[in-house]
Amino acid sequence: MSKLDIKSHPDLLVGIDTSDDAGVFEIAPGIALVQTLDFLTPVTNSPYEFGQIAAANSLSDVYAMGGTPVTAMNIVCFSCEEFSEDILGETLKGGLDKIHEAGATLVGGHSVNDKEFKYGLSVTGTVDPGKIWANRGACSEDVIILTKPVGTGIISTAVKAKLASEDISKNAAEVMSQLNKYAADIIKSYKVNACTDITGFGLAGHLLEMAKASRKNIKLFSDKIPVIKGVEEFAQMGMIPAGAHKNKAFCQDNVKIHSSVARVTQDIIFDPQTSGGLVVSMNKIDAGNCLETLLDKGITAEIIGEVQADNKHGMLEII
Repeated sequence: MSKLDIKSHPDLLVGIDTSDDAGVFEIAPGIALVQTLDFLTPVTNSPYEFGQIAAANSLSDVYAMGGTPVTAMNIVCFSCEEFSEDILGETLKGGLDKIHEAGATLVGGHSVNDKEFKYGLSVTGTVDPGKIWANRGACSEDVIILTKPVGTGIISTAVKAKLASEDISKNAAEVMSQLNKYAADIIKSYKVNACTDITGFGLAGHLLEMAKASRKNIKLFSDKIPVIKGVEEFAQMGMIPAGAHKNKAFCQDNVKIHSSVARVTQDIIFDPQTSGGLVVSMNKIDAGNCLETLLDKGITAEIIGEVQADNKHGMLEII
């Protein structure tokens, strides 16, 4: 897209400039549309779970902008010659259940015949133009809250290798299918300086995007990061998706990793996530109160870092 001549518009409030989670376009005073699209290949052996996870993943970008999902459209790549139609039916049912849980309405969609199964949503939401969350705006001395444990890419790799137990697979699926709606509803009670969600670029990649967009240094405390059950053991076994290595290579010029951070921990930090949690930058007092409420509501959250000095290039330091 960097080679395209994309015209700007005075009502475009969030575009592609800072690699944010969704586009935001003001349509009338006090109301703006949040638009996003995402789809993925199966990450679980259960079609219903896959539908739930793919839908939660797509809906997440609206929550990451501080918005509320309103409508959704299915995106399907599927071959009836390769798979049973029941698989597609169960997948769409899983997705629809999450759309309904989000309070949104399914209004249609589109499918193509494809031997590689893919499913996701195009989601439109709304947000008050004065209350948009973006990945820019983090302030020095802010702290960073993460609202879900990480490690879904490693777990998915272990599932494909038939090494993950049913208990571990089910737990990971529950994490991925959990809507970020519940964390976002709590976080909206506080002043948010910056927010994004953790998906394909991993925890490190998305924090680096926040650092670059905010022109700040961000320090990540590797020992504070919540991790899904079984992830560390699978990482030690080498169940690292190729995307984790690509993320690390792509980010290396703007990421400083202390020698004390174990290789396994590094792999987890760069692990590409599916339907990961929100990372939010806010002042220390608000963050402490917000974290307490998140934990009280059963959300696995933790303060994992802090925002430091200005840096026009943006830098992530992992200690």
